[in-house]
Amino acid sequence: MQGVPVPWMQFGFYTALLIALAWCFLGIGMLVSSMARTTDVAQGLAFVIWLLLLLFLDLILLGILIQQKSPPELVVTIALLNPMQVFRTAAMLLFDPQLVLLGPAAYVILDNFGKLGYIIWALVYPVIFGSLCASLGYWLFKRGDLP
Repeated sequence: MQGVPVPWMQFGFYTALLIALAWCFLGIGMLVSSMARTTDVAQGLAFVIWLLLLLFLDLILLGILIQQKSPPELVVTIALLNPMQVFRTAAMLLFDPQLVLLGPAAYVILDNFGKLGYIIWALVYPVIFGSLCASLGYWLFKRGDLP
């Protein structure tokens, strides 16, 4: 395909999102590795954390919403504490600026953050969360004894 312009802003934003999410999971991995005594335990714990974050995207939040009759604002707030959900929503924002795919939850996100605010949140939050996890992992590692 010739003559088609490359959307460099979208490309750069998506690359930055991937780097932020990778940093987050690197920090989580450092925390897990400093807590586990064996590689088997570390791998198992990392898999459980990943699975919980993945399930937390849809199933757990839907259960909370239906069971507790929680307000949508609370559910969206809880969802946006999950780095995978933050990444997923920000990636949708690249191709759907009104977040029509999210339905009514888009109003909560865009009303509270705005488009630029959410982009900043999606880039900064995973990096801060990953850095906190890595710092805690470093502190635990320095404090603990090596086997």
